[in-house]
Amino acid sequence: MAINVNTVYQTVLMILNKEQRGYMTPTEFNTVATQVQLEIFEKYFDDLNQQLRVPQADTDYADRQENIDEKLAIFKTFGDAIYTTVGGLSYFVLPITDTYGDSVSFYRLGNVLYNDEKIVQRLDRHEFYYANQSRLTKPSTINPAYLYENQKLFVKPTSIIDKIKVDYIRKPNNVEWTFTTGNLGQYQNNSLTSVDFELHESEQTEVVLKVLLYAGIVIRDPQIVQAAAAQVQADEVNKKS
Repeated sequence: MAINVNTVYQTVLMILNKEQRGYMTPTEFNTVATQVQLEIFEKYFDDLNQQLRVPQADTDYADRQENIDEKLAIFKTFGDAIYTTVGGLSYFVLPITDTYGDSVSFYRLGNVLYNDEKIVQRLDRHEFYYANQSRLTKPSTINPAYLYENQKLFVKPTSIIDKIKVDYIRKPNNVEWTFTTGNLGQYQNNSLTSVDFELHESEQTEVVLKVLLYAGIVIRDPQIVQAAAAQVQADEVNKKS
């Protein structure tokens, strides 16, 4: 389940009002909330890399690698790459619509598959140029290879012009708290057009703390910044210990 954007915004406003620290407008909140979501999302990759280097607990729900992967799974998808030729240069472009029919923003590339059964080998530019020089390394439909640059896939052998599918991580959608105006001019949440946080619901506390940290900067209150930053740091230490 996603993290409800109205719950986060109302929590932030309640804390700010309780401490008489000021107010955060919907526009300010939406900008900050989107940034917070991206920060937490990007940190998953660093956390996963770190956990891959340490032994994991062989206990249900306590394996940190699996827990991080579960959070990333929300953004995992796949789709068909499209073959195109521009100015005599042929390549595959990454999908902007996944297999589920959703329009997505590409973020990180995973596996590249040919004909739904063969993993295409990724090569760097040097290896890709010289791959055809040896029978042992020459790509074929049985052992294809690709070069990934500028969000384009250059596949060998060049006879492959379709049936290329990619697994990838999509970018989270921007968070948005939308509203209607009440009889007294007050803002009322419009749940039909608002966009929730897409992060795992276990991240709700960190989301609130990080939004409060930015709120302290927005309203220029160093005490909120210091308190929120200290709590965020304490949570990070607890996660890694």
